[in-house]
Amino acid sequence: MVDRELILVKAGAVRRHCKRIREKTSAEIEVFTNDLDRQEIVVFNLQMAIQNCIDIAAHIVSEEGYGVPGSSNEMFYMLEENHLLDKALTEKMVKAIGLRNLIVHEYGAIDMEKIYHLCCDDIADLEDFIKDIVENIG
Repeated sequence: MVDRELILVKAGAVRRHCKRIREKTSAEIEVFTNDLDRQEIVVFNLQMAIQNCIDIAAHIVSEEGYGVPGSSNEMFYMLEENHLLDKALTEKMVKAIGLRNLIVHEYGAIDMEKIYHLCCDDIADLEDFIKDIVENIG
């Protein structure tokens, strides 16, 4: 059975991380790209927000017995197949996982201008995920 309290705690963490990201990306891009502390705060909070979303997905997939996912991406597809997410949001979450992997595993240089724009334009996707999950788990 899904632990609603665990989901709510993780959802709260996502919201806090997103709030911190918004605070640090509220400045103009020139300020952001010239402020290493601001960049590191944003990247850390972005990584943590995405990781909490992954943790939520893993908990639901496991507790609901949706199967054994082969990857983090697959967990979000399982949530979609079980009507907890729509296709568009699933694809956005899969992209977020790719970004998280880039950050965590340092596959290459992170383009801070892209991070800035992503955070300004798309950070609400993580909050949409939380909203949909909380609504759909009852």
